[in-house]
Amino acid sequence: MLSSREVYRNAWMTVREDDIRRPDGSAGIYGVVDKPNYALVIPLDGDRLHLVEQFRYPLGLRRWEFCQGTAPGLADMEAKALAARELREETGLRASELVELGVLDVAPGMASQRGTVFLATGLTEGHAEREVEEQDMRTAWFTRAEFEAMIARGEITDAQSVAAYTLLLLHEARQSRSAT
Repeated sequence: MLSSREVYRNAWMTVREDDIRRPDGSAGIYGVVDKPNYALVIPLDGDRLHLVEQFRYPLGLRRWEFCQGTAPGLADMEAKALAARELREETGLRASELVELGVLDVAPGMASQRGTVFLATGLTEGHAEREVEEQDMRTAWFTRAEFEAMIARGEITDAQSVAAYTLLLLHEARQSRSAT
C-alpha cells in the first residue's frame, strides 16, 4: 500500500481507498470496507438450534440466521465475551459453555471483517436486551432437519450461518472420532 484515505465512516463501519502497487509494478486502487470483528453463536440444545430473524435492509428481506454481531461504536472486544453478549442481547439465552469452532472471513475481497464462531450449550432462558436496530427481531428453535431444509429451500441464505453450521458439523465429527 502506497497511501490510504478514509472516504466514509459511520457508527458501524469505515470505507477506505488505498493506492497500491501490484506485483508487476503497476499502480492501482483498492476499496476496503473496515468493520470490527464479530462473533457468531450457534445455540444448541439437543437436536435444536436457536435462530434469529430480522429485516436485512440491504436485501430488503427478513432472514433467519444465527445470532451474530459486533461490539458497539467500532470497538474491539474479546471474541468469547462478545459471543456471550450477542447471545444474551439477541436471544436472552445464557450459555454455561461457549466453545470456539473457528474463524470466518466475511468477504475477503472487499472487507477486513472476520468472525469467530462459537457453540453455545448449557443454555438457560432470560430476557433479550436488543439494540434499537434489532427491535423487529424474532427468535425460534428449529430442529437440525428443519434448519437444513430451510437452507435447501433458500430460506436461510446468510453465508456466515451456513458456514458456521459446517464448522459445527466438522467439530462434531472430530469429537466423534476422538471418542472412539
